[in-house]
Amino acid sequence: MDATIIILILIGFLFFSAFNVLREYERGVIFMLGRYWKVKGPGLIIVIPGIQKIVKVSLRTVVMDVPPQDIITLDNVTVKVNAVIYFRVMDSKKAIIEVEDYLYATSQLAQTTLRSILGQSQLDDLLSKRDEINSQLQRVIDEQTEPWGVKVANVEVKNVDLPQEMQRAIAKQAEAERERRAKVINAMGEFEAAEKLGQAADTIGQHPPALQLRFLQTILDISTDRNTTTFFPLPMELFEGFYKQKQSKNENIDSK
Repeated sequence: MDATIIILILIGFLFFSAFNVLREYERGVIFMLGRYWKVKGPGLIIVIPGIQKIVKVSLRTVVMDVPPQDIITLDNVTVKVNAVIYFRVMDSKKAIIEVEDYLYATSQLAQTTLRSILGQSQLDDLLSKRDEINSQLQRVIDEQTEPWGVKVANVEVKNVDLPQEMQRAIAKQAEAERERRAKVINAMGEFEAAEKLGQAADTIGQHPPALQLRFLQTILDISTDRNTTTFFPLPMELFEGFYKQKQSKNENIDSK
């Protein structure tokens, strides 16, 4: 009686273990007696225990961090760089048969490719041409993972850690560039101000009443300030005699 119960329990266990439910994003690679048979899923999958074996594969996009790598750039600068890679399985059969562990293999390939590509780049390109480097990394890694049935969608370089002395050098360079721009802007401002002053002088010389208007405006500006300055406005005509007398003296000197 006990043996019968045990046999029934084993049969029930084998019966229920034959049923496998795969989600929408999963596929099952079926092996029969050690040989590849077919890919099934999603839904309810029946596997004969002892004869067939199922290996589940996820088709969702995998986001994997690439650990920081010590890299020597083309201009002999040592930097520490990490990245992130986005990929997914496109062919479940190849992902299981062609490579032992496609996750580990893709991670190792990303690390070696990162060191190789960035080692061929200069530091300035690494900092300023990030998009081009990302595209090159994605293209190279995708070409090598294609036989595994893995599609690399994107590769992004995350952080570039520079040595302290290099950070100080870049900071000094940026400060010098800011000072140069400030001097250029100041020089341009002085040049434009000199041009405007010259134009104003020409206008006042051609239109003497404009000088009187400017004089009145100056008086108005002074009167609005809280100060103890006392001033006496005089007509400009009072100075015409002195101006004519001085002009005649200059003409006499020139004639002698």
